[in-house]
Amino acid sequence: MSTTTSHTPPESEGQSDGTAPGAGVRPARLIQNEATTEIPVHLLFRDGPDPVRVPLGPAVVGRRQDTGERPRPGRPAPVRRRPLPETDPELAERPARVLPGAAGLLAGACGLTGALVTTWWAGLLPPPAGRAFGLPAYPGSGIGLAHWAAYAGSGLLGAAGFGGLARGRTGRAWVLGLFGRYRGTVRRTGLLWVNPLLPRRRVDVRLRHWRSEAMPAVDPDGMALRVVVLVVWRVRDTARALLGIDDHETYLRECVEAALARVPVEPAGGARGGTTAAGDALTRLVAEETAPVGVEVFSVQPVRVEYAPEVAAAVHRRRIAALDARQRASMLGSVVDSVEDTVTRLTTRGLVELDDYDRKVLVRDLTVAFCSGRGEPV
Repeated sequence: MSTTTSHTPPESEGQSDGTAPGAGVRPARLIQNEATTEIPVHLLFRDGPDPVRVPLGPAVVGRRQDTGERPRPGRPAPVRRRPLPETDPELAERPARVLPGAAGLLAGACGLTGALVTTWWAGLLPPPAGRAFGLPAYPGSGIGLAHWAAYAGSGLLGAAGFGGLARGRTGRAWVLGLFGRYRGTVRRTGLLWVNPLLPRRRVDVRLRHWRSEAMPAVDPDGMALRVVVLVVWRVRDTARALLGIDDHETYLRECVEAALARVPVEPAGGARGGTTAAGDALTRLVAEETAPVGVEVFSVQPVRVEYAPEVAAAVHRRRIAALDARQRASMLGSVVDSVEDTVTRLTTRGLVELDDYDRKVLVRDLTVAFCSGRGEPV
């Protein structure tokens, strides 16, 4: 838009704008369109020193019809983050108190020795067994209250010693509890002695992978997909994974399915990053939602992406049509370049002299020849 100013007397301006001549007030000439407010042009090109106040109207929001103008796209609303699950802040993994396995073996051996000595003391030990253990002959006086107490103590000591023996394995852990209270986690390996009164729950803390079944998803255009993902994860906090949630494996599967419903997945070879970009977004979302429950997610990658059966045929036809259109456009571009190069060389080297009609005929004949040579119908 260009603005032209001319110095005219006030009377002529008043007559041209429909105001009374000789009023002495310069009328306000305004520029407006659908994207700006009203702008007083006289403020930009005025000659007088005194400002002129012009009431401004509201912004024009209408759009001129039949002008080919498109409305300005609105800014998309920000996506709100989903609230993450909250667990008991005091529920966190801590090491449990355990002893080496030698302590349990020693306690069990002491219990057996006590039971043997009590039997000899009561005179119930057979003479061959006594001679085998190197015990002197003792007639004894039968089983009394003291013998029963000695038997009870020896039995408890032996049961506690042998009953608390456990074998710690690499990649396995025990979560211990007592009367519903968390007592710690055992991650040590080898022969250990754990309090036999504490219930144990075994948990796998190794790096694990899970290949899902076909889950529903959509591509960036909203077409239905069936996606199989590979999830690499492990249990980081055993207390939260076993005690803070009902089933952490089921929760992980549901988080993956919910993330697929929020993140569009593009088949491999797409122009928007393909499965790599979708895998990064899925990994970030699932890792954020599973971290509060003690599960650490390293990767969520789509390994197979295919369209749903109800739309697969239509998408296949659309892809074939797009490939055919690109091939035809490429062929036409190469033909036009060849014709232009040929005509330019003939004319610049002075081999032929062409007027407009002869040039059109030559271009048509060369186009037909090149298209026929490429096996395309004309």
